[in-house]
Amino acid sequence: MTTDHRADTLTERFEHERRGLLAHGYRMLGSWDEAEDAVQEAYLRAFRAWPAFEERSTVRVWLYRIVTNVCLTALTGRSRRALPSGLATDPEEPALWIQPIPTALVGADPATEVVAREGVRLAFVAGLQYLPARQRAVLLLREVLAFPAADVARMLDISVAAVKSALQRARARLAEVAPSPDRLTEPADRESRALLDRYMAAWEQADPAAFERVLRTDAVLELLPSGVRAEGNAACVALAAPSMDAPGAWQMEPAGANGQPAALAWWHGEPFGVAVLTPAAGGLAAVTVFAEPDLVTRFTTARVTTTR
Repeated sequence: MTTDHRADTLTERFEHERRGLLAHGYRMLGSWDEAEDAVQEAYLRAFRAWPAFEERSTVRVWLYRIVTNVCLTALTGRSRRALPSGLATDPEEPALWIQPIPTALVGADPATEVVAREGVRLAFVAGLQYLPARQRAVLLLREVLAFPAADVARMLDISVAAVKSALQRARARLAEVAPSPDRLTEPADRESRALLDRYMAAWEQADPAAFERVLRTDAVLELLPSGVRAEGNAACVALAAPSMDAPGAWQMEPAGANGQPAALAWWHGEPFGVAVLTPAAGGLAAVTVFAEPDLVTRFTTARVTTTR
């Protein structure tokens, strides 16, 4: 096989795995920006190492090994941790807030769609940030990506026994910080879309009462990157109502982020940010608002790119 043909083969295989690799990098790092950088770095490393690849493992295992190790290196050198809002314990160390990511960028085959969506939920990705980097990698490689323990051991250059031990510790820690199963139970897609429509209408019509009706009684509203948080629907409305302005001040478009319904928001015609919703029985359990205008453009661009 010629060098050019081998390079073409690598590029083809890499592109086939790209969405999965990006999702894995995102889970590891909690950042869309850093995940994209990690995937690009992994491709460069793979391209350099491809001529010497001896097929002792599958190409898929080899590529995930490279991306995982790029992420572990990034986490070792990171001066700030990716934390969910309000959970930074050291006031001298500012938190690196988790970024949302378009669902379309990390989508999967229909047969694995549910697993893929669960693996990028905001709550799950936030919970992962509590795990030491290597435990995080083991949990994701074993439980989300379902690689055999022997493959994971080779990826991380550790023993199978060490993989099993790390997985047990990671499961226990994640169970401590993960939301309760009730809060993760979602209605059907049609009901979730109806909740999204009601949420967008409440804001476009500047209607606090409609906003309250779409929330569960125990709903949580978080504003990032400020870290402002309200718990309970009355507190959520009290926090949100002053920002509703007048009817028509807000414009919303439906989107998908982290496998969840989301709304792109413009205020007086200017990009504002992205609201990621967590639907549950009885209404919205959480609304996480990322007040980052650049995200609106990035989400819009990603939607156009993935539908071509």
